[in-house]
Amino acid sequence: MYRLIAIDLDGTLLDDKKNIPEENLYLMKELFDRGYEIVIATGRRYWEAKTLTEDIDRPVVILANNGNIVRDLKDGKLLIKKYLGMEDFRILIKESKKRGLYPLLLVDDYENGIDVMVEMDNISEFHNIYISRAQDRCKKVEDYLKLNDVNILSVVFAGDRKDLEELYDYINVRYPKIFKSHLMENIHVAEALLEIMNPLGDKWLSLLEYAKEKGIGREQIIAIGDDNNDAEMVKNAGLGIAMKNGSQLVKSVADIITEKDNNESGVAYELKKILKL
Repeated sequence: MYRLIAIDLDGTLLDDKKNIPEENLYLMKELFDRGYEIVIATGRRYWEAKTLTEDIDRPVVILANNGNIVRDLKDGKLLIKKYLGMEDFRILIKESKKRGLYPLLLVDDYENGIDVMVEMDNISEFHNIYISRAQDRCKKVEDYLKLNDVNILSVVFAGDRKDLEELYDYINVRYPKIFKSHLMENIHVAEALLEIMNPLGDKWLSLLEYAKEKGIGREQIIAIGDDNNDAEMVKNAGLGIAMKNGSQLVKSVADIITEKDNNESGVAYELKKILKL
């Protein structure tokens, strides 16, 4: 019997306008009221995810920043945290600057209203898009290499796929035990997006950790996603579902591919069948 349902946001629960379709919204409420554990597993910041899911109007758990932060929406309580070490962070920044790549940082300073950091002299169009989303929760800094004691959740690059693949391959070969990375392609802000984080920073690992605390086994988990950063949880859950609009990687490891896409309430359509609702 399934007890926990983990659902990605962008390209999965949300439509392309970043809204939760009515059928998905109704189902989320029904699942919660029926006693299922609902976990929103997203690459987005907690603050963003909280805002985007407020219409669910239930105290679901949000696994944000690709598993580096897990909070209970009921009271904002921090359940799991995984930060990137400062020395490892400096190695990554030096390697990226050699290649002319300048990321933005996603950080955990939620209580002080800071989620994003950018270098003020290296702001690209992608940075501006993210800054606009962050509203007033972004801090501009002079030099990343001068930072100390920052709770870094992930380092995010966007741009040409070839350039990001080069850094991705280098990091994975040279520092396989220091960093965890995702190269995502099912996005709209750039050709590709590379996110690098703590080696234990992973949607699946944090989801499994949370499930164990609740006494829920792997086989009792349903995981639904659309992009490469969802692949591990879709592959390892008791039932893994990839969206019709998903990347080839996540589809290749899924047990089921939805008949409908994210603009057609594909999540609700599939779960109703599986759970016989």
